[in-house]
Amino acid sequence: MSRSENQNRGRKPHRRLRWFIGGFISVLIIAGVFFSGIQFGNGTWSLDFAHKPVPANKNLPDKLDYSSVDEVYQALKQKYDGKLDANTLMTGMKKGLVDAAGDPYTTYMSAGDAKDFKEQLDGSFTGIGAELSKQGSSIVIISPISGFPAEKAGLKPKDVIAQIDGQDASNLNVDEAVKRIRGEKGTTVKLTIIRGGTQKLDFTITRDTITIPSVEYKTLDNDIGYIKISRFSEDTATLVDKAASEFTSKGVKGVILDMRNDPGGYLNAAVSVSNQWLKDGQTILQEKRAGKVIKTYSAQGDGRLVGLPTVVLINEGSASASEITAGALKDNNVAKVLGVTSFGKGSVQEVNNFGGGDLLKVTVARWYTPSGKNIDKEGIEPNFKIVLTDLDIKNNNDKQLETAKTQLLKR
Repeated sequence: MSRSENQNRGRKPHRRLRWFIGGFISVLIIAGVFFSGIQFGNGTWSLDFAHKPVPANKNLPDKLDYSSVDEVYQALKQKYDGKLDANTLMTGMKKGLVDAAGDPYTTYMSAGDAKDFKEQLDGSFTGIGAELSKQGSSIVIISPISGFPAEKAGLKPKDVIAQIDGQDASNLNVDEAVKRIRGEKGTTVKLTIIRGGTQKLDFTITRDTITIPSVEYKTLDNDIGYIKISRFSEDTATLVDKAASEFTSKGVKGVILDMRNDPGGYLNAAVSVSNQWLKDGQTILQEKRAGKVIKTYSAQGDGRLVGLPTVVLINEGSASASEITAGALKDNNVAKVLGVTSFGKGSVQEVNNFGGGDLLKVTVARWYTPSGKNIDKEGIEPNFKIVLTDLDIKNNNDKQLETAKTQLLKR
């Protein structure tokens, strides 16, 4: 719940956590319906610049003058024909302050929203299984999660949600859209979608329990190892390491790393996964704040899969941590990337927890690939562009996967 200004002054010291998005992305919020591409760090990368404003903000006052806000409050209190709640008004003021930054990844969450948000990071929630983004005034689907209601119903990356249960969604933020779409298992939600800018489609989707697997791996025909990462979670690095160990013991001839529709996850997981293909000291990514490098992430020791021919699969639903990994392997020339251009989320968020459970997620830096590129709004370009058509999807014709196999067999 929201707190009074006095309570805010006495809040507990905030805990800094690292996030990457998409992103999610626009702001990607997990609140029971959508698994966020906003990436959550485990606190091991505390920021030594957290209390140093960037040069553009150095002239801001140390404290804001709230007298004009109080004038608005008094007028609202006296004249509003309806019931007002002090806590709700306080939360609204904080959200408005943060939203005024104009960054879709910088958001303020009340205790209830923050609780939902954190619970979904554990990987199980009730909803339709899709990732949302805010682009301009529109709520956009970044990626439907494989195997769950949104994908089964036919939703696709970059679909614009025009209406939710018949109500206009154009002016909603991600939090509000999530609240309208989430619900009990077995109930339905109707989404009106604009696809390709002109095509209007209606979908009625039954909500279900969404449990997102982190990693699946197996050995395909012709001794090709296959790793599918659906999300970069706490167990991802361990599972990929197990896959790498199994592949090397079996003597696979090549590996396909499938990160299509992967909205991202923990930064340390992306770093560890990338390390599997890299030699000690090779750059994985850099972070910059106000244009200056503040941290470089490099491979620690040679990975298990160094020198093994690899093809990375991405699409427009690949965001954040999956883009970090794809960029690291591509720029270090240890893998070829195949598919279509990824989502394009190149900023870093930090989470500040406040007493009472409220949460502030704020953009604190930008990340860059080893070649020095920030992929925000541009994405990772594949070496080989292979597009899946609607007919391919309908007929389960995975041309991207088949082409990846062919590329490996040529070597």
